[in-house]
Amino acid sequence: MIDYISPLPKAQDLPSFPRRLCVLGATGSIGESALAVAADHPGQFEITALAGARNVTRLAEQAARFRPRYLAVLDEGGAKELKGMLPAGYSPEILHGPGAYVTLAALPEAQVVLSAIVGAAGLPPTLAAAQSGKVIALANKESLVLAGHLIRRACRESGAVVLPVDSEHNALFQSLAGHSGDDVDHLILTASGGPFREWPAADLASATAAQALKHPNWSMGAKISIDSATLMNKGLEVIEACWLYGLPQERVKVLVHPQSIVHSLAAYRDGSLLAQMGQPDMRIAIAYCLCYPSRLPLKIAPLDLAALGTLTFREPRADDFPCLNLARQAVAESPGHCVALNAANEVAVEYFLKDRIGFTDIARAVSWALDRQQGLDDPDFMTIMEVDQATRSAVAAYLTGTT
Repeated sequence: MIDYISPLPKAQDLPSFPRRLCVLGATGSIGESALAVAADHPGQFEITALAGARNVTRLAEQAARFRPRYLAVLDEGGAKELKGMLPAGYSPEILHGPGAYVTLAALPEAQVVLSAIVGAAGLPPTLAAAQSGKVIALANKESLVLAGHLIRRACRESGAVVLPVDSEHNALFQSLAGHSGDDVDHLILTASGGPFREWPAADLASATAAQALKHPNWSMGAKISIDSATLMNKGLEVIEACWLYGLPQERVKVLVHPQSIVHSLAAYRDGSLLAQMGQPDMRIAIAYCLCYPSRLPLKIAPLDLAALGTLTFREPRADDFPCLNLARQAVAESPGHCVALNAANEVAVEYFLKDRIGFTDIARAVSWALDRQQGLDDPDFMTIMEVDQATRSAVAAYLTGTT
């Protein structure tokens, strides 16, 4: 049975247009795509707040175009730099620090919050948006990996609505719409397989960061590109699916689909498979969430099924890419293990991007962190943050040989 993470209101109970948007992670690939959708559909959206991190030049350009009332950056120096870049006559309120993102997420003026900050840093503002009863367009899967139980609880208490932006979960959301959750047998997440899907196992240890960043189908940020290469991204999506749809991980399958055209499938107990197909372009999922339940015309070439030819599917190479099974192990153990999984992976990916460890060392570090993690069945927010920070410190020491 599907038990979705949040109540889904009727269309008349959702914000009217123009919808007032808060975009967290505005200068990243998801934020940029969301603002492109808004720019292409004048009158549909009002940009209330934009939050970036350190790319103040790009944030200043976005702010000058959309003129939001609120801006946020990571530190005070960035805030001062940003202020000096804004055009004359435009004086938004500029906040800084991690708490600034939480403030923006809970703004009374903001109706829809796009949560697109990368990594565990996205949890506090996503939780704040859930507690404030917002419509959350969720692109930060780590929020559910770390605290799916807290966000589920907050949505039930506040009436917040979670709409998944991840292409796979957006596809599942669409494939489940209008059907009884009792009729679902299992869910199937598709994976491109990443840039190393055809590599022999013996060659993976020598894979470089530059090679890992060359995703064959999608244009993404550095961290998610590495996660795609290791299949950790798919592992995190398995955990995300468990929290979004209320299913055990055994009922969330993964298939490698190199063409990235079928974005995921719902398998029903009568043998039917319902899938969502489309170009590998995140604007489709983003626009669906921002306008839910309506759809916008997008400047994306339609699929030419005849030109596509063959679509292929195969089982993932779990032994060669162990991060997928490590994620399954974590969600089967406890929420605390999921926190440790994500923290260890973020540290290891950072080290790999800096050429301090090898590609296969990422899975080694995550496995080490899981082996030392104790079970935590219902951790509160502070406990989650403590486990996150303790794991990061321990993994950094492990990878540098200072344990």
